[in-house]
Amino acid sequence: MTRAWGLSTMFLLCGALLAAGVFVRGTPVVAAVLLLVFVLLAGMHSPLVFPRSISAREAERRSAVDGRPIVFWRSGCKYCIRLRIRLGRDAGRLHWVDIWRDAEGAAAVRTANDGNETVPTVVVAGRPHVNPDPRWVREQLSRSV
Repeated sequence: MTRAWGLSTMFLLCGALLAAGVFVRGTPVVAAVLLLVFVLLAGMHSPLVFPRSISAREAERRSAVDGRPIVFWRSGCKYCIRLRIRLGRDAGRLHWVDIWRDAEGAAAVRTANDGNETVPTVVVAGRPHVNPDPRWVREQLSRSV
């Protein structure tokens, strides 16, 4: 759990330090803008941006029932963020597995990617697809139950 929040925490700490330094130099407006930017970056890289993660085992069970794709992701991954943002509201219809929180999910990704933890890895009908185009993922959703 701590690992998933690590990057967000780092953004918040760096932003607070930078903003404090700018504030002390007498430019509070610039400090406020810097802090806001770092807070937004922290939010974008946090688990809060993504739908609630479930275990790989639960995702596989649910996918077998409803046919929806499984997305293996991790916080801080710009390609995962891109996929999440481009899917919009449809993202909630997918089964999301955070590989930093689920060891079985991380193992599944390594198996699909020659030992690498390359994300996002989207599994559709048992076949993994590494960093697929968000439009393609949306098409797969329309084909599921």
